[in-house]
Amino acid sequence: MTDPPNPLGLGTPFALMLVLLAVYWLLRVGREARAGFVPRVAWWGVPGLLLLLLTPVLDVPALFGVGAGLLLLSEFWPGAYVRARQRPGWAWPLVALVVGIALTLGVTAPTPLTRVGVISALAGLLVGTAGILPALLWPRPAPRPLGFETRWKAAVTPDFPDLSVSVSPRGAHLKNVSSRPLQVAGWAPAGINAWYRVRGDDGRALNLLRAGQVVLLPLDDQASGVRVWYAPQPTAAPHLFRADWTPPARAGGRVLN
Repeated sequence: MTDPPNPLGLGTPFALMLVLLAVYWLLRVGREARAGFVPRVAWWGVPGLLLLLLTPVLDVPALFGVGAGLLLLSEFWPGAYVRARQRPGWAWPLVALVVGIALTLGVTAPTPLTRVGVISALAGLLVGTAGILPALLWPRPAPRPLGFETRWKAAVTPDFPDLSVSVSPRGAHLKNVSSRPLQVAGWAPAGINAWYRVRGDDGRALNLLRAGQVVLLPLDDQASGVRVWYAPQPTAAPHLFRADWTPPARAGGRVLN
């Protein structure tokens, strides 16, 4: 059984140390990406790792100090990571990653890669992986709460409503009868140019109505219906729920046909 090719001639402990440093650096990039940050000075970690790799290859001890200094710079510099305004692109990191993988496969080829090829493969893997992590782990933007402007937008009235209402002496009890949360904007009594926020039992305004959740819309016995503006998804068009009934104050004079 032959040993795997080792063009760089690295010892196992030193190679393991480099792998751990590279994994830590990539995990750091991924953690910052989840918070919406991308590498800036942190990119110096790539040449820092490569200089550590070249130290025993070129037998130049000074490279180890320079590489370690670049790694420390990429980790502790105040501007190592900066907040990006939008999700980073993934095209160029994917190209670097594919090139790195292709060169890595050449290590086990009948004609192994030279030292330059191995170092280029490792650089492509590091740069490609670190560049694609922010694109993959970019945090999703929080849905913007529906506001008063929803009242004046063209609203969709669904054939099968996501809400239902029941009337009691306290008012109208609004229930989410769908299987998903609904973003609620506001409501108004039928026939009245008003705007009220949907509020929970504690009096706080609600932006989201969970599946099966019931809230009270305070109304008097003269009210004849409600209008509720909501959206089933953050990017969906505003929906309008209409419910009408005979006011309890006039229930005795109701005529059923």
